[in-house]
Amino acid sequence: MNISEKLSPFELVPDDRALAIREALRNAIVDRRLAPGTKLVESEVGELFEASRTVVRAALQMLAFEGLVRTERNRGAFVSNPTPEEARQVFASRRLLEPGIAAAAVDRITDEEIEGFRHHLKAEVRFMSERGPAARRAEIKASGDFHLMLAAVAGNAILQRFMDELVARSSLVIALYGSTGVSRCGHHEHADILEALEQRDAVRASALMLHHIDHIEADLDIRVRDGLALKDALHI
Repeated sequence: MNISEKLSPFELVPDDRALAIREALRNAIVDRRLAPGTKLVESEVGELFEASRTVVRAALQMLAFEGLVRTERNRGAFVSNPTPEEARQVFASRRLLEPGIAAAAVDRITDEEIEGFRHHLKAEVRFMSERGPAARRAEIKASGDFHLMLAAVAGNAILQRFMDELVARSSLVIALYGSTGVSRCGHHEHADILEALEQRDAVRASALMLHHIDHIEADLDIRVRDGLALKDALHI
């Protein structure tokens, strides 16, 4: 069921309308139904959702904050189109930060937090057993959440903010250009990292994290893809 079937625009207050539009557009972007570079015309989006330009603009601003949309002065909003070089920079940044985050987490992680990670890995397994775009989105989000959880355990608020942005940008790149096997491989590597954390082995945790990031980047397939028209992509 698409978002327009779940929520009538006339039943939503403005903030809820913006959130609903943002969710529909976000899903279409992550599912690759809207190709990178697609222009998101405020009037067209507003007509599809029977919403004002103010509401549509708020939804696009939320997507821009996540890195899924870029806005250009006097030109409008477009689906983000990360270049190969931008993708390399994202993963180069992660290679600089995350081995250190993993090492820091070793010194701080509690038994209760380890149990929380185990619960999270079980959710990853559940998403891997499902099929379809919704399951794919859930896999990608769960994979990113693992890294955000680790950053939170490490206890450095500034690094955690950096990771929020890097994971959001990585998720876009993976959703657009990653193979469907990334999450499956990533899950096994997450389990290995958790084992190193539980054994309080900082050197191994750092090395495994570096290998994991290298593996994700190596699995990217960056090619130009044809997308659907906005109306068709949103199933409206």
